[in-house]
Formats: sequence, structure tokens, C-alpha cells
Amino acid sequence: MSVAGLRRAARESVSGLPRQFWWLWTSTLVNRLGGFVATFMALYLTLDRGYSASYAGLVAALHGLGGVVSSLGAGVMTDRLGRRPTMLIAQTSTAVSVAVLGFMVHPAAIAAVAFLVGMASNASRPAVQAMMADIVRPEDRVRAFSLNYWAINLGFAVSSAGAGFVAEYSYLAGFLGEAAMTLACAVVVFMKVPETRPDKPVVAGRAVDDGAEEVRLSTVLRDGRFMTVVGLSFVIALIFQQGYVGLPVAMGADGFSSSDFGTAVAVNGVLIVALQIPVTRFIQHRDPRRLLVVSSLLAGYGFGLTAFAGSVAVYALTICVWTVAEIVNSPIQSSLVVRLSPARGRGRYQGMYTLSWSAAALIAPLMSGQVIDRFGAEWLWGACAVLGTGAALGYWLLMRNLPGRDEAASEAGRVAESGGGEPASGAEAAVERTG
Repeated sequence: MSVAGLRRAARESVSGLPRQFWWLWTSTLVNRLGGFVATFMALYLTLDRGYSASYAGLVAALHGLGGVVSSLGAGVMTDRLGRRPTMLIAQTSTAVSVAVLGFMVHPAAIAAVAFLVGMASNASRPAVQAMMADIVRPEDRVRAFSLNYWAINLGFAVSSAGAGFVAEYSYLAGFLGEAAMTLACAVVVFMKVPETRPDKPVVAGRAVDDGAEEVRLSTVLRDGRFMTVVGLSFVIALIFQQGYVGLPVAMGADGFSSSDFGTAVAVNGVLIVALQIPVTRFIQHRDPRRLLVVSSLLAGYGFGLTAFAGSVAVYALTICVWTVAEIVNSPIQSSLVVRLSPARGRGRYQGMYTLSWSAAALIAPLMSGQVIDRFGAEWLWGACAVLGTGAALGYWLLMRNLPGRDEAASEAGRVAESGGGEPASGAEAAVERTG
């Protein structure tokens, strides 16, 4: 492709999205550029503080548990208080708790504050996802979620390299740096991002009930189709987590060094930054049902192939396979979650979806450790292949009666033309029709 063609492709990838989305995207990038705790917590506790690896694992688990606890609460806050207040509370709390963590010395204090950091840092996710769904047109949502995911990985890649140098100088500087960047993220939201929570229609100066059922957590739990998506999301997340918990252990057991693992897993970040936007251009108008099935199979068998890896190059090749699955799955699944969520309940629905990933991050280390210790790494990779196949089958069964993107858009247009107003969610009417 020529330089002019590349420029045109890049322009088409970012054009047509509202300005508010780009401020939200900027806040995501700034937030990820400051990432330090999640990446260097284990090294900080073992090398700088001299604690055992088991204690470092306990702190990491508590950090993950905090994310699990906050997912649903943050979803409720997103619907009740609004998207913007929830983000501001979460980001300010994260900045304060991360700064405090850098000064903690006693083991119990470190563990307690790490739990609070996990709660606070995870609390903004439902609000960010719900706000993106509010402001982006249905036909642009896959592209928007893809760009946001690209910002997350770009920020992580840059922060990991920069934070490594900072850690050599001072771990405390890393904690304070993340606190400052998170606070800067909150400032961006406060100055540039207005509230988008749908309100009840107003007639003669008074809010009236338009007949829409109030969404509660019990409503989400009773939504069988959506909860199936949450369950499948948990399975997919459990597979992807093995790239960061099972893979380093398995490579270490095979005699590879930490630098070998770093070299291999760096392929993941490089591919996401390089391919996320062009791959999204390729998939955004294709059937999401097939994409979810294919990405699940690629994820499962990408990790399954790891059983045959015997060199860094082959490990990197398997990482390429499941990274493509990650690039495809993330925006498509995020768009599906929005599609199945009523506008006034997006916070609660997003909170439940976030819970699936937080729970996977908590359970994956336990799963990989138990399987590797008892049966060997080959059984772990075989289990990933089985889980990927099961998830693909689950998506196929779930979505075979769900209208495709074009059908859903057509249905939404018919609702608008019939006087029902603009649907709050891109395919809400179609989802309603199909159960």
C-alpha cells in the first residue's frame, strides 16, 4: 500500500467519531501511561522490600480481589450517580491510594492498601465503557472500542519500558508518577468530558416515566442471554490470562530466562499496537457471530500450540496466534455487551461484564499453578484448547438467533421512523424482539 493509501486508511479509521470520545480516549491513554503498580508490584515487594514470593502473590491476589468487589458497585454508581462522577471518584481514589501505597512499610498495611488500589483502579471501567456506548453511533462502536483498546495497549507498552527505568532509580517515584498521571486523567475528565447518562424525558418541566423498566442488578442476573455472554467472557479471559501467569511459569520450567519470556511476550504488545487499527478496518463490517467463534478458536488453539514450543521463536509464534484472537475478540465482544444492554442500565451491565475479567484475573493464577504442579504444563495448554472450543460453541449457540449488524440497524431505523424516537442502544429493539 502506498503512503497516500496508508494516510487515507488512518484518516478513515479515526474520522467520524465525536470530540467527546477523543477526550475520553486521551484520558485512557494518560491513565495507562502511568501504569506502574500492576506491572512492578511483585518486583517491588520481593527485590526492594525483601518479602517472599508467596507474600507477593497474596498481595497480587488481594489487588485482583479489590477489582472483583468494585465491579458491580461501580456499575451501580455509573447508572445512579452518572458516568462522569463515577470516573472522577474512581480516578481520584486511585491517585490517592497509589501514592499512599508507596509509603506503606508494614506487610498488613501494604496488603490492605493494595486491595484498595485494586478497588479504585477497576471502578472507572464500567463508566468508561458506558459513556462510549452513549456517545458513539452503533455502526461506529466496534471501531471506537478498538481504538480505546489500542490506547490501553499503547500506553501499557510505553509505560512498561519507561517505568522499568524509573524503578531502577526509585520505586517510590514510580508510585508517585502513577498517582500524578491518574490525577491528570481525572483533570481531563473534569475539564473536557460532560455527563452522558440518559435521563427520563421531560414534559412541561417535569421528568416523566416513559414506561421503561428500571434496571437493577437482579434485572441483569435474570437476563439469561447477557449472563451467558458474561460466562463466555470469563472463559475467554481465563485463557488470555495464561499469557501472563501460566506462560512465564512454563517457560521457566523449560529452562528459559525471564528475559526470554520478556522477549517472547513483547510480541503481544507490538502486534496489538501495529495491527489493532488495520484489523478493525477489516472486521468492522463483518458478521460478529463468526468473528467471536473464530477468535475463541484462535485463542484456545493458540495457547494449545504452546505445548509443542521448544524455543523462544516458537513461543513467539504461538503468541502471534492468540494475539490475533485478542485483537478480534475485544472490540467485537465489547460491542456485543453494549448491544444487549438497555441504555439506562449500561453501568450495571458493564459492571457485570467487568466482573468476568476481574474474576478471571483472580482465578487464573490458581488454575495455572494447580494444573502445572499436578499434571504438567502440557495439560494446561490442552485445557486452554478445550476451553476455547467450548467458548466457540457457546458463542455459536448464543448468537445463531441474534440478528446480524445490518438487520439490527434496520430494525432500529424502523423504530425511529415509527415515532418511537431514537433507540437508546443501537440494536435494543432487535434484542427486545429476539428475547
